[in-house]
Amino acid sequence: MSKNNYWLCSIISLLIIFNAFNSVQAIELDEATRTVITDSSGQTSILNPEQVKRGKRLFNSTCGQCHAGGITKTNPNIGLEPESLSLATPQRNNVEALVDYMKNPTSYDGAESIAEIHPSIKSADIFPKMRSLSDDDLFTIAGHILIQPKVASEKWGGGKIYY
Repeated sequence: MSKNNYWLCSIISLLIIFNAFNSVQAIELDEATRTVITDSSGQTSILNPEQVKRGKRLFNSTCGQCHAGGITKTNPNIGLEPESLSLATPQRNNVEALVDYMKNPTSYDGAESIAEIHPSIKSADIFPKMRSLSDDDLFTIAGHILIQPKVASEKWGGGKIYY
């Protein structure tokens, strides 16, 4: 009888532990973390939690192959961290500028279009993943890029040091 009780107690304990781990929620980001600069004039927007989740999912499925962790695999000297985004021409450190880039990408100095080699809406015939993205999707992806330095700090865009 005690052997049966032991197994019953073990199973109940495991169920309780499993339920406790299963009910743990993702960390809720505060408004300050979810606030992103929308345009070059400094306007801001606060992404809702659903936009944050959707932006992460879309970024990982659409951009993550080349930009995992905010790096740029084809050019590790230029990442998606705030410093690199602000030094680009034109600056890409706000949602509007990132959406513009995802529609029509240019070289880092802004001198030429790179739509034929970088996934974009303009080159959706070459890059099928871009075909189904709406402006809202691009907004949430840009929001994800701008939120990550607040969440992952120096790891975002940190290159080989972290990834």
